[in-house]
Amino acid sequence: MLFELENVSFSYSDGTVGLSGVSADIHAGERIAIIGANGSGKSTLLRALNGLIDATSGTIRFAGHPLDEKALRDPAFQHTFRSRVGFVFQDADAQLFNATVAEEIAFAPLQLGLPPRELTARVEDTMRFLGIAHLADRAPFRLSGGEKRKVAIASVLAMNPDAILLDEPVIGLDPRSQDWLIRTLQQLQDAGKTTIVATHSLETLPQIADRALVLSENHRLIACLPVDELLDDLHLLRRANLISEDVKAPEMTICLN
Repeated sequence: MLFELENVSFSYSDGTVGLSGVSADIHAGERIAIIGANGSGKSTLLRALNGLIDATSGTIRFAGHPLDEKALRDPAFQHTFRSRVGFVFQDADAQLFNATVAEEIAFAPLQLGLPPRELTARVEDTMRFLGIAHLADRAPFRLSGGEKRKVAIASVLAMNPDAILLDEPVIGLDPRSQDWLIRTLQQLQDAGKTTIVATHSLETLPQIADRALVLSENHRLIACLPVDELLDDLHLLRRANLISEDVKAPEMTICLN
């Protein structure tokens, strides 16, 4: 088991509820979508899985070990966890801060203490895989939105993590960039990577996930089921405010094929 969540709740400092009693298991190599309406807690759940926030109550375990603030203060566990789990933020600008694309991609593996030759090879391999070698000397803040998203993903892939968490990765991308992202995710999944994608886009769901965790607007996990079953369950989709009340089954089938 890669991640185990048991009755996990989280509230922000102002008292706003982010998650309420979420329990779920995620296996290594799975293609998971976290789906729900805006404000349902998708980003909060991803941040909890990445150790960026500490659950207010309940338990999160990673590979059998507790994942909490105390565990992440242990240098050995933190090193292992950060090298095995990568997180791509919804806003690429929040993730990019180095002077050039090459330096951005090198930053995280550099923290692992890789020798210079291995570091250079990993950066070059990552840029080649994502088709962004021509951006190596460019400043990230001067890139287009789609290019920034590619560099943000590259900065995570350079760590060669086992699991990759992505927060609303298709938002703001043009159709060509969306197609690129989906193909890249599929290649990573074919390579055995665990992918966990937070989204409210039903159209791309069958291409990027096999199983969906469905969050309601009151921040609870209301379903955990195969994607094809989710897309056939109009009652559940309406309950999660993912489709409007007047959507009919034939229209749904046409829209999603």
